[in-house]
Order: sequence, then structure tokens, then C-alpha cells
Amino acid sequence: MYDILYLVGRVIFGGYFVMMGVNHFAKKEILVGYAKSKNIPSPGTAVAVSGILLLIGGLGIFFDVYANVAALSLVLFLIPVSFKMHAFWTETDPVVKMGDMTHFLKNLALLGAVLTMFNF
Repeated sequence: MYDILYLVGRVIFGGYFVMMGVNHFAKKEILVGYAKSKNIPSPGTAVAVSGILLLIGGLGIFFDVYANVAALSLVLFLIPVSFKMHAFWTETDPVVKMGDMTHFLKNLALLGAVLTMFNF
């Protein structure tokens, strides 16, 4: 039973990051515009690099290979994105603030899950 649950969990968790990585390239213009609105330097490069980090992390988890590389790539994505893109404490519009807080907290939960994947 453990093996089945581990497989299902990896497919769901890794698949989430793979889908987000694919979106970074399929919807690049939209994400570049969003990054610009958050004053991200070189937003096109930032979106591409973050998409690559998501793909590396998601595929590593999905296929259960290079766990530490996969986890590190997701940590390198989640920390800066959470604090720069979803800095809800800087927002004044209550709707935007609530959305950013939700994304920030979701990213922290994902970060916690990713940190459990390191195998030293």
C-alpha cells in the first residue's frame, strides 16, 4: 500500500510543478506582464529561469530521480517567488492582498513539503 500511495503522491506533487513549468512557457507573455507589474528585473529571463526550475523539480519528483536536485530547484523557485511576487504585506487593495496572502501561504506549504524530500 505504501508503494502505491508514494507513487500517487509523487505523480500529483511532481505533476503540479511540471504543469506550472509548462505554463511558464505556454503563457510566457502573460507571466512576463505579471512579473513586470511586480517590478521584477528582466521579467522575461525571470519567467524562463523559473519555468526551468519548476520543470527540473517537477520531473525529478514525478520520476523519482535526483531527489536533492529536484528539491533544491524547487526551493530556489519557491523562496524568491513567495517573497517577491506574493508580498501581501505591501498591498493596499484588500482583494489583491487576500489573493497574494493565499498564494504566499500555499507556497510556504509547498516549500515545507519540498524540504521533507531532501535525502542527506
